[in-house]
Amino acid sequence: MNLSENPYASPSAPQHSPSQLGDGQPVTPAGQGARLANFIIDYFAQFALGFVFGMALGIVGGEEGAAFLETTPGFLLGIPILLVYYFVFEITTSRTLGKLITGTKVVNENGGTPTLGQILGRTFCRLIPFEAFSFFGTPPRGWHDSLSKTYVVKSR
Repeated sequence: MNLSENPYASPSAPQHSPSQLGDGQPVTPAGQGARLANFIIDYFAQFALGFVFGMALGIVGGEEGAAFLETTPGFLLGIPILLVYYFVFEITTSRTLGKLITGTKVVNENGGTPTLGQILGRTFCRLIPFEAFSFFGTPPRGWHDSLSKTYVVKSR
């Protein structure tokens, strides 16, 4: 008996294979190693961005700026930095610093440039607890990819 003939089988949505993405051009999804490298590089880039923000606030704001940094919980500064970092880079270039270094980029289901809504969705999905571990499956597609209907593919 074929699984598709089983009346008790759970419904399944059609899955795109990597060769179906794009307009006739072969597209290769980024592997787990590239995805992990993207995550690590982007993490350090966000850290550097936060450091620069803190230094600027300390220089411009003086003692008040330093007091603000000391009394504000880290996540209240880290979350906006994360959101701005991913949104600005991915909406303008379809890449972050990590993707630029590893030769990957974000595409929509058709292999084209993602929409503003897709990038916004990807960005906010990164706030889901344990989302960073979701790309360790096979294929390596994180929740921020599947929920926003985007893919990270090799660009070179």
